[in-house]
Amino acid sequence: MTNFASTRHLLRDGLGLIALKGEVDIYTAPKFKDDLVALIDEGAVDIVVDLSHVEFIDSTALGVLIGGVKRLHPLDGHLLLVANTRPVIKILTITGLDKVFSIFKSRDEALAAT
Repeated sequence: MTNFASTRHLLRDGLGLIALKGEVDIYTAPKFKDDLVALIDEGAVDIVVDLSHVEFIDSTALGVLIGGVKRLHPLDGHLLLVANTRPVIKILTITGLDKVFSIFKSRDEALAAT
């Protein structure tokens, strides 16, 4: 297992950020989900998930992302992704999720879109 990390921040009222690092898989996705749910509970309706330091992402992690969209939809919220690494972009494209999520190349671009 790589040096996985998931950190969450409430940046301002209604806006949250989750920064992920390492491999997001069946073993680490529960921590990611906990951070996502906690941000929503803290009042975030727009959440930026920064995947720019993620080396690998599996279907469990994709399920957490989709679950986040489902939780935010009734709140008129959005989940925005920062993805600029080949493995992450590849899996989002193969699964068609690149059509579901707004994907940005940098955290600044994603935050500017909120």
